[in-house]
Amino acid sequence: MDKILDFASQKEVYGLVIILVIVAIIINLFNRLIDKLIRRSKNEFDRKRRMTVFNLFRKVGRYAVFALGIIFILDLYGVNVSGLVASLGVVSAVLALSLQDTLKDIIGGATIITDNYYVEGDYIRYNNFTGQVIEFGIRTTKIKNLDGEVYVIANRNVNEVVNLSHKRASTLITIPTAYEEKTEKVEKIINEVIEEIRSWDGVIKEDTNYIGITELAESSVNYGIRFRCSIDKSWQYKRDALRLIKMKYDEKNIKIPYNQIEVHNARNTRIK
Repeated sequence: MDKILDFASQKEVYGLVIILVIVAIIINLFNRLIDKLIRRSKNEFDRKRRMTVFNLFRKVGRYAVFALGIIFILDLYGVNVSGLVASLGVVSAVLALSLQDTLKDIIGGATIITDNYYVEGDYIRYNNFTGQVIEFGIRTTKIKNLDGEVYVIANRNVNEVVNLSHKRASTLITIPTAYEEKTEKVEKIINEVIEEIRSWDGVIKEDTNYIGITELAESSVNYGIRFRCSIDKSWQYKRDALRLIKMKYDEKNIKIPYNQIEVHNARNTRIK
């Protein structure tokens, strides 16, 4: 027991515990402060912007606290910290030359924030890839599309990007219908569909309309409807609208034409 007390009373032991506890407390308080600042957001856009910026600060702050903790621990164990810090200046210069791309990524990330390119949760289009920003880091941005594919972009390469969350998505649906169906009957059903879509959350009522016959195709009359809603709901609402149209057509016995293949079997004939 005396040996344990003697061991615990050593400066290197209790000092290490104190430093680790202080580091944990500072990180915990820092996280609480950031969460509190995020909750003070005025609206959804402000909340996403704050979350992106403060989460970045959270990562940087965590690294800084860990670095200070390591310096204090080294000093506790007799390492010449002042000489180490002085030598780090030379090492930093060498690293700066070898890590130019990393520094460009960090500067690019700062530019994305200050110029308000996008924030976490936004839907963006970069080159030919469209998806939601699921993570914004010091060096990279991660975008996830509807198929679950994650595209990672180095922040230094983000020079042109289309932010789809700054506008409402316009969705056009073409409804192929058999020629023998009466136009008045079809349009009445389509207007019923329109009224139901207008009741969906986030759909702009005045921009949700039946736009008329869009094409007289080879095997169908194509009717068109258009609605506008937030980009994050547009794909799901398109699927819901197609399902609603199919159910309405089934209920009213309206035919949707589809390709059919006729197979003819030639009969064997006997020659006498």
